[in-house]
Amino acid sequence: MPAPSPFTTHAPPMQSSKPTTRTVAQRKVYGKRRNNAARAVFEENSPSRKLQQGSAPMDDVDVIQAKLAEVTIDEDSVSPKDETQEAKDVNESELERQPLDQSSHPHTPNEPIDTDEQPVPGAQSDTRKNYERMVEVRISSKKSRHQTTKSSEMKEHSSPGTSPTSSQYSEQEQKSSQSPEKRTRKNAARRSSGYVHNPKPNTYVRPILNEALSSIASQNIQKFSTWASRSATMFHVTKLAEGSYGEVYKLNLREENSRPAVSKSKLAKLRAYGDGVFKIVPLRAQSGPGSKKFTSIDEIVSEVKMLKYLDPIPGFARFREIHVVQGRFPASFQSAWDYYKETKDDCLNPDPSNKKAYPDTQLWAIIEMDDAGCELEKFCWSSVFQIYDIFWGVAMALARAEEYALFEHRDLHLGNVCIRSTRADGSMVVPTNLDIARQSSPSGFGIGSLETTIIDYSLSRADLRVADLPDYPSGVVEIASSDLDKKQIFDAIGQDDDEILLRDTYRHMRATLYTGNPAETQKTEDIPGIWTEYAPRTNLVWLLFILKNLLKNRKPEPAQQHIQATRNPLAPCSPNRKLDKQSKETKSAKTHSGDSDSALVKDRYSKDLHARAAQLKQTMENRLLAVLKLLDFEHGHEDMCCAADLVAYAMDSGWLAEQDFF
Repeated sequence: MPAPSPFTTHAPPMQSSKPTTRTVAQRKVYGKRRNNAARAVFEENSPSRKLQQGSAPMDDVDVIQAKLAEVTIDEDSVSPKDETQEAKDVNESELERQPLDQSSHPHTPNEPIDTDEQPVPGAQSDTRKNYERMVEVRISSKKSRHQTTKSSEMKEHSSPGTSPTSSQYSEQEQKSSQSPEKRTRKNAARRSSGYVHNPKPNTYVRPILNEALSSIASQNIQKFSTWASRSATMFHVTKLAEGSYGEVYKLNLREENSRPAVSKSKLAKLRAYGDGVFKIVPLRAQSGPGSKKFTSIDEIVSEVKMLKYLDPIPGFARFREIHVVQGRFPASFQSAWDYYKETKDDCLNPDPSNKKAYPDTQLWAIIEMDDAGCELEKFCWSSVFQIYDIFWGVAMALARAEEYALFEHRDLHLGNVCIRSTRADGSMVVPTNLDIARQSSPSGFGIGSLETTIIDYSLSRADLRVADLPDYPSGVVEIASSDLDKKQIFDAIGQDDDEILLRDTYRHMRATLYTGNPAETQKTEDIPGIWTEYAPRTNLVWLLFILKNLLKNRKPEPAQQHIQATRNPLAPCSPNRKLDKQSKETKSAKTHSGDSDSALVKDRYSKDLHARAAQLKQTMENRLLAVLKLLDFEHGHEDMCCAADLVAYAMDSGWLAEQDFF
């Protein structure tokens, strides 16, 4: 696998309003994902790609709600009478059934979930239309607010040749006699009441809102309480972790007796949707208190763009949506924070209810992703097969990202690697000798039954292909990066061996970028714009850090138990006393001889399994120790320049098979 050529020009960072004009061809994604992200109206495709035409059309009511969601109503200027907002017509032609891009209207916690039953796979579908609806909705201006409009007409028939009854017509006429202006204005006002209409903060966070995939999330800042209330009846909130960036929460589907009854199809969607996490990040204020702390708008935009762009790569987080909310933590999230504080010893962030820490007008970015599993720093590994899976899983993911986006992570500590089991039961226990014997992996990768996911790109660097323009048929590229010299992370000193190794790794990474030699860690003068350059050897610096931690901090492996030979139970005494004593002795001897042979075979099989497992363990241990020498800063392989080089070397050496990567 050829390594990507380094890009070292001082291109402007992504925060610039003008993208760099360097162009690249579309790169290939190596490897295949196991599952698609459950997001939107539970769209099964990557959010970076548009749905093909011919997908299932949305319901007419959903189309109307999507149109009404775009209507902004100034609640202060609406009188309690029949006044409505400025004219905004929705044409009938726009409301006809047609294939729509579901990625433009994903389902999030702040909008209702479609409860329609899904077709049974394999069942024959009836192509006849049982319901045909033509809906016209008009929101008139104040000047024409007394003008009446037609509401809607509906023709309903259960089979061809039948017609609606007079009672059905009377019900429709009675419904249509109500003012459509009142109904439309009421629905739009209820929908828009969850938004913050202050133009100043909306303008401030507009770059983030522009990255949202749904019309709901991209319209305006949402009220935190309203956003959270959408899912309160179905989900219970749990805090998973925290860091300097913010905190991570998860929605767990409530027990059946504590949530409303739903259909089976909706319940399946809710379960898939609940398998996600919400990264809540406090945003830096535009001015005044809080304007010099928390995360900036540009940093969030950079991370979200990378999340969306790296989404197709196996081994990277699956992106769902980005929201911007304002206000204090809702009760459900505050309760989750309080419980975490009481039960965990790593709760260091300020209490969200503390007004000195967060004002009432605090802005929050909520990044919604698939749940990638347990953080590596919270996992107790003991088997060399687990270490093998974790290390090479991260290495191959970095190699893919280098080829795809000239990617450097630059902050790949153990908290930014998540692991989960590939077993059907989700078990993460150490593989037994029998499990090892059943594996058919030619390289040994996968025996540990663990898959890895790289998360948190807040300090990362990548080339993003953002547009196809006539003058640049290969695409325009922006460089997403962060100036790490402003982060004050290179002068810190660790308190123990693990933290010292981490702090030294940051300095080795900086030296790699500045001088090309990670061993030269003497502090040099900052160079503006240097962090936009591509130095993929920094990925190897972090891979060495991960491998050292994996080998140093593994727990003792539990002893493997041999397969015990079983003996047949003793037979009861026979009541027939006339049997020949000699024949009984002969039969007994044969039985004991058979039991002995069976026990001997099982014992030999157990010893053989143990010997083969021990030999394979030693082989994989030797491979990992060889990697330590390859990545050594002073005596390592001189041609090892990026993660792709390391993976290619592993394939040539038989440490990895092509099927592990491609």
